[in-house]
Amino acid sequence: MSWTQVVVFSLLTTLLILTISTVVESASVRDDSKATDSKGAARHVFMPESDASNFFKRRSRRSPQYFAELQAEQRVRMSNNERRREYNEEQRNEFENYVEEERDEQHERSREVNEQYREYNYDGLYPRQQWFH
Repeated sequence: MSWTQVVVFSLLTTLLILTISTVVESASVRDDSKATDSKGAARHVFMPESDASNFFKRRSRRSPQYFAELQAEQRVRMSNNERRREYNEEQRNEFENYVEEERDEQHERSREVNEQYREYNYDGLYPRQQWFH
């Protein structure tokens, strides 16, 4: 078979499959619903154009907010501020505790080093009570 015959044969089989598939109904989906039922469902999903335009015109950008909306937004803002304040306070406390521990450790290390240095270099000329003042 030449390549033209292969192409023609494949095109004919594709055309045959497509024509048969449009005639045969699918077995997986039943068509029990009638056209009136689908229009009724469409009425529930879609609203008339006038209602849709009123929906967006009801509250434009420049219209004043309702008092309840304003209060709800303020409550959300205040709760966000409170959470942020608590988080920052917790972080600050953790950092202060860390710094305090680091200072204590550094002070302890330097005190030990100074004590060792004084004991090693003690010449006996002045009393030991004056070392830790």
